[in-house]
Amino acid sequence: MGRSIEKLIDQLWDSYQKINPQADQIHKLLSDRGETIVNDHIAFRTFQDPRIGIDQLAIPFLEAGYQPADEYHFETKKLFARHFQHSDPALPKVFISELLLNEFSGELGDIIQRMLEQLPEMESLSEPLCTAGRLWEVPFAHYETLSEQSEYAAWMAAHGFCANHFTIFVNALKTIDSLQDLNSLLVQEGFALNQEGGAIKGSPEVYLEQSSTIASVVDVRFADGVHAVPGCYYEFARRYPLPNGSLFEGFVAKSADKIFESTDKKLQN
Repeated sequence: MGRSIEKLIDQLWDSYQKINPQADQIHKLLSDRGETIVNDHIAFRTFQDPRIGIDQLAIPFLEAGYQPADEYHFETKKLFARHFQHSDPALPKVFISELLLNEFSGELGDIIQRMLEQLPEMESLSEPLCTAGRLWEVPFAHYETLSEQSEYAAWMAAHGFCANHFTIFVNALKTIDSLQDLNSLLVQEGFALNQEGGAIKGSPEVYLEQSSTIASVVDVRFADGVHAVPGCYYEFARRYPLPNGSLFEGFVAKSADKIFESTDKKLQN
């Protein structure tokens, strides 16, 4: 089973690289320094719908031995999330969020429902939902309407089911002592960081520091042509020990709230 989950993670990484060309560049930058990259977590986005919600996206991970851990609420962004962990510490955590569709109405709700009406029978999928990509067609005007109310919904409309981001586990780096040092190196090399809420979200006091690049802009084929939109970003996490000495394994909702904005169009300007 371990080999199959590693194969799934490799498949997710291959797809992710295509909508985040920064990933390879940052990997090379760190590998050239002699680093071995350890992945802290992989994140996914979806809609709250029984066919494609968190429980469905989590299936291949649960089958591979992952266990549900903590849950998180994002009231402003109308999101609910849960993370999953494996007993093998070499396997990354999995963070899955979903947009609460019952909190949207009007035009945005109608657009999302039109997308969901295009979903195939889930049993017909030949591979896990988390690798299925976009399962609907949507005109660019609908993408733009969604982005005005929910950048998260717009990102889902454009990309569908894939890894939204991978995350470098900063603690495992040998030549870089802190997240501040890693951020400085990335900026020096020309990578733009998400500054919403500060370049570093969190602190040692909450046992987790996070930062991220701004999502790469990629060409996406919509129903009426190709348009450039935010794709995926790369995240960086440094974890701190709890009072009992064990490393904090969860997430901090206040920090994650700002990390979500790494795919916002406003950061591309």
